[in-house]
Amino acid sequence: MNLKQLQYFVRIVECGSLAKASRQLFIAQPALSQQLAKLEEEVGKTLLIRTSKGVLPTPNGAALLEHARFMLRQLEQALVIARQEPGSIQGMVSVGLASTTLCALGAPLMRRMREKYPGIILNVVEGLSGHIGQMLRNMQLDLAILFSRDAAPDLPHEPLIEEDLFLMLPKESKLVPKHRKSVRCDEIAQLPLILPTAIHGLRIRIAHEFEQRNLQTNVVAEIDSLSLLLLCVKDGMGATIKPMSATMMEDRMAKGLRYLPISDAKMKRPNFLFTTQFDRLSPATLAVHGEIKETIKFLVDRKEWMGVQLL
Repeated sequence: MNLKQLQYFVRIVECGSLAKASRQLFIAQPALSQQLAKLEEEVGKTLLIRTSKGVLPTPNGAALLEHARFMLRQLEQALVIARQEPGSIQGMVSVGLASTTLCALGAPLMRRMREKYPGIILNVVEGLSGHIGQMLRNMQLDLAILFSRDAAPDLPHEPLIEEDLFLMLPKESKLVPKHRKSVRCDEIAQLPLILPTAIHGLRIRIAHEFEQRNLQTNVVAEIDSLSLLLLCVKDGMGATIKPMSATMMEDRMAKGLRYLPISDAKMKRPNFLFTTQFDRLSPATLAVHGEIKETIKFLVDRKEWMGVQLL
């Protein structure tokens, strides 16, 4: 077995097709099939099965895939470290962030990294927390911020912050009287709500809180796109429940919204910083890891990120 065979195997699984993988790798398909056969012969197990929808890993293939991705990322980091100039920190670090976290942290983190570590290429991946968690478990990311310890319980993680959840609606909306400074859960249940879909972690958190009170929400739309959801709220189609970070990237959007605390529920969302490195972080990953924590502390201390408690 060699690293080239592992690279081929990973690319085949990610493409879901030998033909597509051969085009991306610039290798003839028969030669690629031969390399796969040699790998399966050495492992002593079938690694891939062909279906009508493409190529899928067997249970043995799935187990190899996880470790192969990790080994290839380690090799990439080792080469970067070996090539860098003494005293400098270089390399690529992939960070997974949910849309709301990206709104608060994305631009400030990028600015700090460019100023302090110009040799580090920061690859920021935005997605739903479930997708980010899956990428993290598949060793496709170096770091990620997720909202539950159970997102990847076997990977190293540490608590960062807790975010308060607010009812958000247009400033001129008549759904809640203007004199009100907070709102109760039973009042929210009567409002037309625009929420993420049921698989979204935030939606599960909200549903749990209302189910505990035997309240049924009036959901008029389900939208996972953060920008579209906020546009619909601003246009008066309904209200939503989000952390303050959701509007931090778009100041014009934030100015058109009203934020009301929920008085009879401690609706908070914890944030955890995960890493795929089990032993020693690379210098570049270690730098990004530290700057994520410092950037969050800076934003909270300056009250630029509201409704947040450091953990």
